[in-house]
Parts: sequence; C-alpha cells; structure tokens
Amino acid sequence: MKTETRTLSVESLLDRLLEAGQITKADRDEAATTLRMRGRSELHPLAAVGERRLKRAVPPHDTLNVEAVTEWLAGEVDMPYFHIDPLKIDVTAVCNVVSHAYATRFRILPVAVHADEVTIATSEPYDAEWQDVLEQALRIRIKRVLANPTDIIRYLAEFYSLSRSLKQALDQHEGMQSGIGNFEQLVKLGSNKSLDANDQAVIHIVDWLLQYAFDQRASDIHIEPRREVCNVRFRIDGVMHLVYQTPVPVMAAITNRIKLMGRMDVVEKRRPQDGRIKTQSSSGEEIELRLSTMPTAFGEKLVLRIFNPDVLLKSFGDLGFSREEESRWRRLFEQPNGIILVTGPTGSGKTTTLYSTLKELAKPEINVCTVEDPIEMVYPHLNQMQVQPNIGLDFASGVRTLLRQDPDVIMVGEIRDLETAQMAIQAALTGHLVLSTLHTNDAPSALTRLMDLGVPPYLIRSTLLGVLAQRLVRTLCPHCKKPTEIDPGDWKDLLTPWNSSVPQHAHRPEGCLECRMTGFQGRVGLYEMMVMNSDLRERVRPDMDGTQFRTVAVKEGMQPLRLAGARHIAAGMTTLEEVARATPPASGEASD
Repeated sequence: MKTETRTLSVESLLDRLLEAGQITKADRDEAATTLRMRGRSELHPLAAVGERRLKRAVPPHDTLNVEAVTEWLAGEVDMPYFHIDPLKIDVTAVCNVVSHAYATRFRILPVAVHADEVTIATSEPYDAEWQDVLEQALRIRIKRVLANPTDIIRYLAEFYSLSRSLKQALDQHEGMQSGIGNFEQLVKLGSNKSLDANDQAVIHIVDWLLQYAFDQRASDIHIEPRREVCNVRFRIDGVMHLVYQTPVPVMAAITNRIKLMGRMDVVEKRRPQDGRIKTQSSSGEEIELRLSTMPTAFGEKLVLRIFNPDVLLKSFGDLGFSREEESRWRRLFEQPNGIILVTGPTGSGKTTTLYSTLKELAKPEINVCTVEDPIEMVYPHLNQMQVQPNIGLDFASGVRTLLRQDPDVIMVGEIRDLETAQMAIQAALTGHLVLSTLHTNDAPSALTRLMDLGVPPYLIRSTLLGVLAQRLVRTLCPHCKKPTEIDPGDWKDLLTPWNSSVPQHAHRPEGCLECRMTGFQGRVGLYEMMVMNSDLRERVRPDMDGTQFRTVAVKEGMQPLRLAGARHIAAGMTTLEEVARATPPASGEASD
C-alpha cells in the first residue's frame, strides 16, 4: 500500500486515477485546472473529484461519481469498501462507541458493533492515528473501512442527533410508566406520569422517522411494541425491513406525538383509531399519511401509510399498462354509464389505478364524486366523502346521498354487501359511470362474487362494462440486472394452459448500492382486463361455469395476469419468480 501522503489530496487522487488508467490525461488536466481555479474547497477530495463525474477510461466505462471513486480507491489501498446503508445500522449501538466530538474531529463513523470488533468508516485511507488510541481506550479490535465522505458527514450528524434526542427523552422520563397499555406492564408506585409528546427530543425523533421513511421510499411505517423494546419497520417495495429499535417509554411518546399530529384521541388506547397527517418532505413535496392504531398485548401498535401525491401524476404507462391495455381501459372509462370494477388483494395497487383514472375524468365539465373508507388521498378536483359507520353513513347511504348531488361519475371505495351493490347498480342504470373495487383473485371471479352477494345476473348483464384484475411485482434494478438463461420448463409451468410462446430474453437480480443489494427497485402493475361483450353477457347465468367463462374471456381478448407478467419478464423488468409469487395459478383460480 502506497503511503506517499498522510492526507488525501485532489492532486494525488487525480494522479493515482491517471496512473491506474481510470481516466485520460485530458480529463485529469481539465479536472485539476477547474478544481484549482475554485481555490480551497470544503469538499473532501473524493467528493470534489466525484462531483466532476469523469468518464472511466476502461470498461465498464461508467461514470466515476463519489461512490465509484471511493470504491476504486479502497481497492487501490487494500482497505475494505463499505457503503453506509442506514437501514442496516443499529444507531444506538454505534453512537455509544465514541463521542460525537471525537468522531467529528477525525470524520469517522462507527457502522457495526460486534462482541470482539468494531467497524469504523473513514474517508481518509492514510490517516490511522486515531485507530491505535481507540483500540487502547475501548480494549477492542477496530476494523477500518473506506466509505463515501458525503455519507459519513451526513450520517455523523443524523445518527448522533437522533441518539442525543433519544438519551434526552430517557433521562427526562426515567422511571416513568409509559401508560401504553401493556398487558404485562410492571406497575411502579409513584411513577404514573406519561412521557410528554411535545418534548423537543420526541418531536425531533418523529421528524427524523418521517423524513427517513420518505428518503427510503417506504410505503408504510409500522411502530410495534414488544415486551422489552419497540420495533420500527418500513415496507419498501412490498417487503418489510426492521430499521430501528427503541425503549418502550420513548416509543409511547412517539406514538402520542404522531396521534396528536393526526388529531386523534391521545388518551384512548383501548380502541382502534384512524387519523391522517399532511406534511412535507425535505424537497418540499406534500405527502399525506393515513394513521391506524390497534391495541395489542404489549401496547398500542401504530401504522402510517404514506401516500405520495406524485402517484396522481403518473401516466398509465408508468403504472405498467401496455399501449393496448391503456387504449382498452380508456374506452371503458370514457363510457357515459355503467359499472367498472377493479379487483385484487390488499396492496395490489387498486387505489392508485382508480385515482389515476379519476384524475383523467375530473374535468371542469364533469362532476366526479367519491365515497371512501377512508379517503386515501385528498385530490382538489374531486368531491370526496368518507364513510362514518358511527353515524350511520356507510357505502350504501353514501351512494344514495351522492345520487342527489348531480354526479356524472361516482367512485365507491369498495362493494362489500348487497345493499352497496344494489345502490351502485341503481346509479349505473340511471345514467352514471360507477367505479369500484372488489376482493377477488381474477377478473371473471368478480361476476360470481356479485352473484354470491345476491345481485341478479340480469342486472350484471345490463350494467357491468368490464373488470380489471391487478397485482404488483417488484421491478429489477436497472443498474445491476444481468441477462440469464431461460429454462423452458419453468416457463411451461408459468404459462400453462395458455400455450404462449416462451420469451427469448430474461434477466436476474444481482444487487448493487442503488437497490440496497436487493436486486429490485420499485414496483410495476400486472393487469388482466375483461371487457364485457355480447358473448360474455349471454353467459352470465346463475349456473355459469367459472372455468369455462374464463376460457371464453381469454378467447375474447382478456390477457391473463401471468401472460402480462411474461411480457414484463421479456422486457427485462421483473423475474419469473416475482410473477409466480404475485399471480394466481393459470388454472383453477378461486373466487376469493
């Protein structure tokens, strides 16, 4: 390992990149001149060179950003490279290793703590002065790793600030009973005060938690009390991640703070409650959160569902519709009257599809009204009403009310019972376009579900325009996906009995820093669209054969969910395993 300098400099870093053939001499000279003209910079040399975004002169000819330059230098100086992923770091543990002042002085950040070793990230490969001192003071082996200097500075501030807030909350309320309603709670006499939800430390923790979730693209935040600690988990791209653990008393204050923000009853901990918060991300985007509490054996569990208004700005193509599917879907919702159903399990993207459709319909000359439970996203161009069972306002009475509001389009959050179905049909028969959801496995099963609820087949024949069944699958990370061989046997199982040709191309997940080593980034919809025509309507009878009806629907142009998945696999967007996991079997679907 070369140790020509004790401190890394821009000039030495550019010289090493040139010497290793990573950049051309012209790029080296241009970068050196530009950075020299700027004069002294507060940026670390790795950050200064990385921000120039030079083109790598050797394969893979990618851009040498800060992360790429750091990873390359780590190999050059024979140090392990470490990407700081906040989801995988125990903030409390690492902040107890060294003081904030010491870590700031040397710009180091503990990132992992084990019984016999502590891993500490640095961006100075030649400066190891602090290592010997710490090893003697802590009496433990220290493993140095090289990390992005920008990340070290950012998380050095964030982690220690969060840890300080947590310690302040515990110090101020040490020995107090949480009041969270833990069934196994040990009652301490004289300690019946609860934590103050308006305490500045608690406010800071909540602000960090929400911003952290926005940054990580989380769709849900779960705050879950356990016997000894409380877990905070994020759902990202449909998968849960444990991101933080904190003492029960502090989490009680966090829960109370969030309930206050959502205008919920802080004192009531025995009954489930719902609320909502409208806030902003650091970039200024307005974000809505829907809150739901539930009493559990260890206290009050809180789930926050995050609704990003950007969803309303997405086109149908961005949601996963093919051009043909979008065209057929538009022809459906541009009809003046009738019923359109969107089906699928919870979390399959039905709400997103409906809101994107309502956005297209909500024009100045059209009155669009909704009745929802609850209102998922507030959209200024819609007239939205929330179901309130405690005062007798259910879906059926909500639709009855909307019919007196001179609507053109009505969206019913969900058809759950016969009365709601009857009101939706009545609205369709009287010249309104009705959109709603059902929980069924596939599109044809929606008809049997309506008949199971008690809707006469003749009313289904006269009002139903079409059914859209959908699922969400994770999409491959575009930065690291790799081509892979296709096993015809696996495809046969996926596509049977549709006799579809096997795609010629497929990709597999690899894992990189961009996707947090998961191989996936984001999700896309799979759609099964059944448009009712005269042939299908004639087959809607009380004794209809669901399997046979589905076969006819496919012949009439309905593309099964798994064929939609095959199209996305062939396009390199997802994998066979994802499609097989998310979609029902190609034959023998249940109706529920």
